[in-house]
Amino acid sequence: MNLQEKLAALEDIMELDKGALAPETRLNSLDEWDSLAALSLVILLMEEFQRKISGKQIRGFATVQDILEVMQPES
Repeated sequence: MNLQEKLAALEDIMELDKGALAPETRLNSLDEWDSLAALSLVILLMEEFQRKISGKQIRGFATVQDILEVMQPES
């Protein structure tokens, strides 16, 4: 999954228009970044990337880039 596909998946989770997110977008500026979006992110990460994240990690996210970093394949 490339960057644009990842951003599109996050836009889908938050029900945002295509192109609404960029890596530098601050999550606290988005009304759509809520508990339902966070739960959807957990599911996306498990299904698409076989990654598990904790609530503590999610609460630590400040920007979209923070989420994108978790979406990177493990080495």
